[in-house]
Amino acid sequence: MKRILLAIFSVLIFQLSSSQEKNGRVFLAADMNFTLGINEHYQIGPDDDNGPLIVPSALFFRFGFGYEFRKRVAIAFNSGYDFHWNYDVKAFPTYGSLKYNITEKEGNTHFIEIRRGKMWTPSAKYSDGNYYGIGLGIQVAGEERWNTIFRIDFHRKRSIGFENNRLDSLSFGFGFSFF
Repeated sequence: MKRILLAIFSVLIFQLSSSQEKNGRVFLAADMNFTLGINEHYQIGPDDDNGPLIVPSALFFRFGFGYEFRKRVAIAFNSGYDFHWNYDVKAFPTYGSLKYNITEKEGNTHFIEIRRGKMWTPSAKYSDGNYYGIGLGIQVAGEERWNTIFRIDFHRKRSIGFENNRLDSLSFGFGFSFF
């Protein structure tokens, strides 16, 4: 089934990119997100040895390619590397995304994006699982074909071994797109 969908997507991209009337465009995108978490050892009081209340807890790197239809809707296939150091989890998510540009003004867009796919873990400590995400962002038009992206995302990784068999996180990120 996945191969059939990939073949259909490839044919669609080829047909749309080779047609004489340009209604869309192919793009590459990459971003880096970081997640902040609550310090589990933090205690309220005069003792400052337990560190700050909010601490960094994860780092995500993502790369993908896709197609944008009429500057409004985009689909993409992505891959990445996630590292949650407080759980010692390394994961490789692969997922599809659907992005909708809510507003556009002077080349800058505000968007919402949903993601769904599979999470692969190289460790026997945690199982492979499903990956879900939803986010909001701003794509700032740059010179020529480069754009800068700022985003906030909610990620859910379904995997046996975590509380409720899932790992949820809220991340802040920045990246680029190249059309």
